[in-house]
Amino acid sequence: MKKNELELLAPAKDLACGQEAVNCGADAVYIGAERFGARVSAGNSIQDIEKLCSYAGRYRARVYAALNTILSDEELPRAQRLARQLWEAGASGLIVQDMGLLELDLPPIPLIASTQCHNSTPEKVLFLEKAGFKRIILARELTLEEVKAVRAKTSAELEFFVHGALCVCYSGQCYLSYALGGRSGNRGECAQPCRKLYTLKDASGETLAVNKHLLSLKDLNLSRRLSHLAAAGITSFKIEGRLKDRDYVRNVVSFYRRELDKVMAKKGYSRSSFGRSVAGFEPDPAKTFNRGYTEYFVDGNPADIASPDTPKFVGEPLGPASDVKNGSFRLREAAKLHPGDGITYFDRGGVLAGSLVNGVSDGRVRVNNMKGMENGAQVYRNLDREFMRAMERGAPRRLFALKLEFSDYEGGFVLKASDELGASAEARWRGVKSPAQKPEAALDTVRKQLSRLGETDYYLESLDIKLSRPYFLPVAALNDLRRDALAALGKAAAALPVPREETKIVPTAHPYPEEKLDFRGNVLNSKAAAFYKRHGVKEIGMAAEGGADLAGKPLMTTRFCIRRRLGLCRKGKEVEPLFMEDAEGRKFRLEFDCARCVMELYLEGKGEQ
Repeated sequence: MKKNELELLAPAKDLACGQEAVNCGADAVYIGAERFGARVSAGNSIQDIEKLCSYAGRYRARVYAALNTILSDEELPRAQRLARQLWEAGASGLIVQDMGLLELDLPPIPLIASTQCHNSTPEKVLFLEKAGFKRIILARELTLEEVKAVRAKTSAELEFFVHGALCVCYSGQCYLSYALGGRSGNRGECAQPCRKLYTLKDASGETLAVNKHLLSLKDLNLSRRLSHLAAAGITSFKIEGRLKDRDYVRNVVSFYRRELDKVMAKKGYSRSSFGRSVAGFEPDPAKTFNRGYTEYFVDGNPADIASPDTPKFVGEPLGPASDVKNGSFRLREAAKLHPGDGITYFDRGGVLAGSLVNGVSDGRVRVNNMKGMENGAQVYRNLDREFMRAMERGAPRRLFALKLEFSDYEGGFVLKASDELGASAEARWRGVKSPAQKPEAALDTVRKQLSRLGETDYYLESLDIKLSRPYFLPVAALNDLRRDALAALGKAAAALPVPREETKIVPTAHPYPEEKLDFRGNVLNSKAAAFYKRHGVKEIGMAAEGGADLAGKPLMTTRFCIRRRLGLCRKGKEVEPLFMEDAEGRKFRLEFDCARCVMELYLEGKGEQ
């Protein structure tokens, strides 16, 4: 990316979602390859990634391929071949976690350090830049001031999550799923134990919370902070969601395109791709799956970032139900609901329940399920059919800026066309030039017919009429000129080369910020071990997935603090641990390092009782 450019980066579950993200204005898309991605269920074939690269390339949008799990020695050759295939398919960058890949003969594809690398300090980011990474994806937990501190130390591109689901643990540092069931987050198989129910007790056994989703966080939404992040040095604004569907992509990407465009227009930044997205609906992140929104740690330690009542989508609040009876209830905001809408409410047991709306009349809402609903229950809408229909009707289209110049010459007329990519073409009409008997009407006809772009790939930026005098030209001739000029322009644009950046990793020996790595270094293969040894690491522990003994080891390290959320913070003082228990009877110990303001989770009893 060039200096002063900003990038909106969108997720792609598959080819269709990737194309939709491009249509909505994404400057870049990230997508999982067929293997070795941190979302094992979101893999894509090389053929589909090649199609996405071709589609995105029309707008000079980039495609980044995720190959960001840790790898065994046996998997490295296949990962190497896959990296080569992704480069040949047209990928603009490779998102990686395993440093063993840097020891291989990779294609000249720019490397992006995954957030799974635990990129949370200026020293770590600077190390990765010196190691050859073009871009570093920062830890979600960083504050604005910490982002600035990183930027002060590095010139690498910095990518930051601005929207979507949050892991409670520092990325790359969570071993709970693997310890409980063998499904490793660092291998793309996380079972999300952080979204499950737990009971919390203190050291004396007093119960503090019962059956709550104690580790479940709200979703990130930094749409209000884009200008602050850009000023702090962020160049790529990332939306989470490689498991999300097309409607999520359409709504959220359209929303952030609009918000980032406002920042760019006000602060003088430029885009890293071409084409303007035009949507026929009003995007609204509240309408799309979320667990409530938070700005997380961007301003420091917030009081409430958790979503303990449910990890599901509750929806937009509509108010309390009343006169609950016979399959219906009264609602002050009933007029907002329509048949087919989805509603939710917390039943008398505190569990989120849902139903579909069958009908609305006279302030009463008829639904197909009211089990556990009581008078006074807060009602929410988590599916707005009218909004979904509006999104479908107003599907975004991405259009190129078009400049037209219409003039005459001795034998007829010529229409020149050029687009923002730098392509140009022209079409000519040869015939008798008849002076217009009604000059103004003739010129209006020219403007009207040449401006009719309809379902083409263009929007009119300017039309320059340079006639020696007003002439009459049949409407059919003007339409032919426009169609021929745009067809020729399309061919000229398709023939333009799509620029690609190439990089080559050159091994270095600059020191790693630490001389010792335990299992949290996630070293699973001999090549990764060789990489760290060359950079001065003297002790290298085996990764958990390689057989490291996790007994008595922290399975999570998180900046989220349950004590702080419950109003039990004792910052600067020693505090006793808290204890959690899940539905299977497993017990966990929560330790608090108040000096560093972090919480660590341990599995109680495993290998210790």
